[in-house]
Amino acid sequence: MANSKRQKHVAAEGQLNPTLYADQPVTGGETKIVINELQVRQVVRNVLEIQDWRNALTGADSRYNPNRTRLYDIYSDILLDGHLSGIVTKRIDAVLNKPLFYKSADGNVVDAMTKFIRSWEFRKVMHYILDTLFWGITGIEFVPGAEFRARLIPRKHIKPKTQIISIEQNSQDEGIPYTALDNVWVIGEAEDLGLLLKCAPHVIYKRGMFGDWSQYIEVFGIPIRTMHYDANDQQTKLELKQVLDGSGSALSMMIPKGVEFKIEDGKTSNGDGKLQDTFNRALNNELSIIVLGNTETTTSSNYSGASLAKSKVHLEQQNEIAKNDIAYLCAQLNAPHFHKILQSYGLPVAEAGYVEINKDIDIDFLAQRVQIDTALLNAGVQLTQEYFRETYNLPKPEAGETLVNAAM
Repeated sequence: MANSKRQKHVAAEGQLNPTLYADQPVTGGETKIVINELQVRQVVRNVLEIQDWRNALTGADSRYNPNRTRLYDIYSDILLDGHLSGIVTKRIDAVLNKPLFYKSADGNVVDAMTKFIRSWEFRKVMHYILDTLFWGITGIEFVPGAEFRARLIPRKHIKPKTQIISIEQNSQDEGIPYTALDNVWVIGEAEDLGLLLKCAPHVIYKRGMFGDWSQYIEVFGIPIRTMHYDANDQQTKLELKQVLDGSGSALSMMIPKGVEFKIEDGKTSNGDGKLQDTFNRALNNELSIIVLGNTETTTSSNYSGASLAKSKVHLEQQNEIAKNDIAYLCAQLNAPHFHKILQSYGLPVAEAGYVEINKDIDIDFLAQRVQIDTALLNAGVQLTQEYFRETYNLPKPEAGETLVNAAM
């Protein structure tokens, strides 16, 4: 087991400043299997309250001893929510399902890399990278050997404050410095806690709401049975009690005659459960806005003209987020450290090569764009073939291929 003293960030004045995060560059030089040395603990899945989330956030925000352990336990638990897991998957799949190629410096696709890029192991790496947007940080261990193999390092063991991978999840001082490892790649900004931080309180509120809703249905979903008896007739009271006990578990009451009784059950203002349903929709809408930037592309069930127009605008906003995610993924895949990792497996990765994701063709957008481009050409503006290939996602013909033109 390898241990190291806590790394300390030195302030500009030359004094030790324990409130700052370490910012050592990745130097590499060592190869080590890290995950096998970790004491991995199970996720703590207690009943969550808003105060639990706030306490976890306070612990993660600490300047002297930040600890994300409890916060990441909460993240793991809230991802069991159906709506949240669905929109997270939707955002990630919008990027993963686009064609990706590795190109040489001259822009030609390297066919030898295509099969590898389409492999399940490489797709896992892309998924891990995109998960960083939600968790704030991700660590990947690449197992040395002939075959490319990637494993996710438990996030609770990654300590960006000291740039180590701790053996125990709550330790800040003892562990393995990941900046010295060639086969470990830690992605994300040191103090970023991810989008799930904003999602957590809405999921916690929703769980509480569903508990209240379930209790409401249990109590008031079945009609209340009321029987009146003469207060002086105890025998009748006993017989009525036997009847009620033997006729199911629905709420029932025995009330003496002459006694005024009134139950305030909320049915007058919330007889159909609309209060809870409205609250549920509001929470889901907030989650959709946090993750997707909109609500209409996920939850809208109104197919009127106005709603369809609104959904189209929201889809354009979501596409902008997808474009940003694509740029983020490409930037990470083209990082020098990752290229060095790929080279260690003997893959044909050139120094000036790069990963590129093909853009989807938006027919409505291109229909308007082609009119503009045609008008520019008619006005005498010169446009290059490279411009048209980039704008309309047109492949560059290879030498010897049969070309098609308008005359054909």
